[in-house]
Amino acid sequence: MAGRGSRLRPHTLTVPKPLIPIAGKPIVHRLVQDIAGVLEEPVDEIAFVIGEDFGEKVEASLKDIAKELGAKGSIYYQDKPLGTGHAIMCAQESLNGPCVIAYADTLFRADFTLDKDADSVIWVKQVENPQAYGVVSLNDQNEITGLVEKPEEFVSDLAVIGIYYFKDAGILKKELQEVLDKNLMHGGEYQINDGIKQMQAKGYTFKPGQIEEWMDCGNKAVTVETNGRMLNFLHQEGEKMVSSSAKLENSEIIPPCYIGDDVVLKNAKIGPNVSIGLGTVVEDSTISESLIQNFSLVKNANLTNAMIGNYAKFDGKFTEISIGDYSVLE
Repeated sequence: MAGRGSRLRPHTLTVPKPLIPIAGKPIVHRLVQDIAGVLEEPVDEIAFVIGEDFGEKVEASLKDIAKELGAKGSIYYQDKPLGTGHAIMCAQESLNGPCVIAYADTLFRADFTLDKDADSVIWVKQVENPQAYGVVSLNDQNEITGLVEKPEEFVSDLAVIGIYYFKDAGILKKELQEVLDKNLMHGGEYQINDGIKQMQAKGYTFKPGQIEEWMDCGNKAVTVETNGRMLNFLHQEGEKMVSSSAKLENSEIIPPCYIGDDVVLKNAKIGPNVSIGLGTVVEDSTISESLIQNFSLVKNANLTNAMIGNYAKFDGKFTEISIGDYSVLE
């Protein structure tokens, strides 16, 4: 999770992308808890690969996630954007035994049933436009035989979502070290795929894992969409999402919505698919399909498909906006 997320600016200028909240909880918090919740085995350690500038507060919050799950939290730094293979090797001290590797800008709904006969599982999702993704090819035994990045000709419609299981991560570590030693790069980056291909060449078995829902958080539009989808899932699962400390005055909430602690709504119509963070005030406004973070003030707004950061102020007639932390539009 070392990347800042340039496609999600201005929100990631002050907050790393994996810490952007979705339905009231940071992306990486949801991802880790979801993976731990669907694995059949207890989690001993959670290693986070971050940027050196994320800060002590972020590191402490990540270690708290691990602690809540009864696991050790480890922090590693990727000082240069040298690709997924390089990022994983930054945490090489933790690459031993059974291991799940996940990219921290992905959320999912899945039944993780690990194939005990496979040396590795790569989770995939059927997509309509496979040329925009990395995809896998399969043989008659439902084994992964190839990985192709953004294929110009049709290979399959099963896109790699960025979640992997390795029965023994030490084998992947050995192969990725060889990739680094050989300086095997693509576009100036070391890729996990090269380590996987070397494992396949040595006879290790890779199987696909299917997921029900795959939600991206790559840019503002898909992040707002993912927020709405997650709210719907949580609503269907019966999760309480409106804080008892929220204050409503002549206001209406159309579910599903997440309304955080100490939110104040005055003459407001909120929802569906809206998340409003801690301490934010919304007055004389109608808001749907939007994500508003903490301690912001929104007045006289008619918003849809909007994303507003922390400590922001918005007073105006725009309908689709994306403003970052501490921004003011009055």
